[in-house]
Amino acid sequence: MLRGDKVGLRARHDDDIPILRAELYDDVVNSSRSEGGPWRPITPGSKDPRLVVDDKEQGSVPFSVVELDGGTLVGTAVLWGIDNHNRSAHIGLGLLPSSRGKGYGTDVVAALCHYGFVVRGLQRLQIETLSDNHAMLRSAEHNGFVREGVLRSSAWVLGEFLDEVILGLLAQDWKQGAKL
Repeated sequence: MLRGDKVGLRARHDDDIPILRAELYDDVVNSSRSEGGPWRPITPGSKDPRLVVDDKEQGSVPFSVVELDGGTLVGTAVLWGIDNHNRSAHIGLGLLPSSRGKGYGTDVVAALCHYGFVVRGLQRLQIETLSDNHAMLRSAEHNGFVREGVLRSSAWVLGEFLDEVILGLLAQDWKQGAKL
């Protein structure tokens, strides 16, 4: 398990899936804001590709996020789009509604940076988020990410186009905080 100050990143367990599905992906607004496509319902009991882990997939490493005190599931995190040649990847996370506003997002980003830079030996990490996702912007910038650009009206979300912010962090600019 990767450990931050408040949360840990661990492998996805089968009993995590119904909770993540119900609290993150069945919420039309939340799912529409976090996914790159339109929301659609997933049949109960089906293999939801957003949640079921394929251990053979090398380009993405999904985690379940748990509180260190007690092990309660609080969300999901992923290092995705891993490019071993250019030594880069993207960061994503989603926190359950009851777990937001507690500093967990900042801790998750720190743990993902540790995984990307120390464990995987990457040179660059990138985050793309909606311009009004102030919590993610704060979490990223608190961990040293720099705003590199804005993709104007690039995301179609629930009937309107929204801007996306691109943030990047290089290994040499990162200040290590998470631990194994």
